[in-house]
Amino acid sequence: MRIGIVAGELSGDYLGAGLMRELRLLHPDAEFVGIGGEGMLAQGLECWHPMEALSVMGLVEVLRHLPRLLRIRADVCRRLLNEPPDLFIGIDAPDFNLGVERRLRRAGIPTVHYVSPTVWAWRQGRVKTIRRSVDLMLSIFPFEVEFFRRHQVPVTFVGHPLADEIPMEPDRTAARRALELELELDPDPDESPVVALLPGSRLSEVMALGPVFLDTARWLSRQRPGVRFLVPCATPRIRTQMEALLQGCSGLDIRLITGRSRHCMAAADAVLLASGTASLETMLHKRPMVVAYKVSPLTGWLARRLIKVPYFAMPNLIAGEALIPEFAQQDAVPERLGPALLALLEAPEQRQQQVKRFVELHQLLRRDASRQAAAAVDGLYRGDRGGSQ
Repeated sequence: MRIGIVAGELSGDYLGAGLMRELRLLHPDAEFVGIGGEGMLAQGLECWHPMEALSVMGLVEVLRHLPRLLRIRADVCRRLLNEPPDLFIGIDAPDFNLGVERRLRRAGIPTVHYVSPTVWAWRQGRVKTIRRSVDLMLSIFPFEVEFFRRHQVPVTFVGHPLADEIPMEPDRTAARRALELELELDPDPDESPVVALLPGSRLSEVMALGPVFLDTARWLSRQRPGVRFLVPCATPRIRTQMEALLQGCSGLDIRLITGRSRHCMAAADAVLLASGTASLETMLHKRPMVVAYKVSPLTGWLARRLIKVPYFAMPNLIAGEALIPEFAQQDAVPERLGPALLALLEAPEQRQQQVKRFVELHQLLRRDASRQAAAAVDGLYRGDRGGSQ
């Protein structure tokens, strides 16, 4: 069995690695070719291009990299059409993968798309392209199924692998010990709360939100002396950027951590983070949070006119309510982020309300997703293209 598979960023690499592992249990001789990161490489992927080449965020930002992205996509299509795989799996990265899927499907190669594009939120006309490109959509969120069923796209809800991996009751004390924070020994932890700052896993996100988050830390420290801050850095370049930003932050108790973002989330009393997969991880760790989103002014202007849903933070979308505070663009400023964080630290009822709903949402998403996804892919391979609802 030969499978083409393409992931465009870290979250996709994580999903791809889990899916590849489960597919190997069903097909020990399976071969995987395409694009992925370290997790997929560890599962035996023959990688044709660096995954980082596809990791571009924002509408306007993509335009600068479009010629390179088109060259990579043309090369992937050429290779897969010259040596056709038994099926192709595109993981997220819809602007890249749907074009590949459409060409391969026309050539008779079954196609799977893992992680629904946000067509339910904006650019809903893309569902026609999806219907022409995809034999099976693997959905990680339950609210997406009705949308695709209504538009005649075969879909299977598989749950989210993070919900399977992260325990229902994360151990904050163990996380603090792992980070060598001896805060569990404090006689009164409320006197020295810990706030995790996660401005993003891409350098562009950190450049946009890093200064804002540090200014928010200053604001919060003036209101709550003794608060401690953890900043996990996803890459060495991001750590270098944060070190430069910290040059003007004397007086703050801030600790940079290389990687280990989940430990930082689990160790924190509250989290301030960039919108994205990290908000889902924080929800699964049952940590109260405030979410921010900041892109270029033109991208933000376009997004406001195109987005069809009332929220952008994933916990709010899954819950169908304003469960956590979210602030975008001109509202993502210390004067608004700081008070929202302070309210979480000083209002136990608000924290408990968030955490209670987080437990319910975790249970909803916990379905052994990688195994469910592999079973659905195997069904397509064996000739079942109907999906399940």
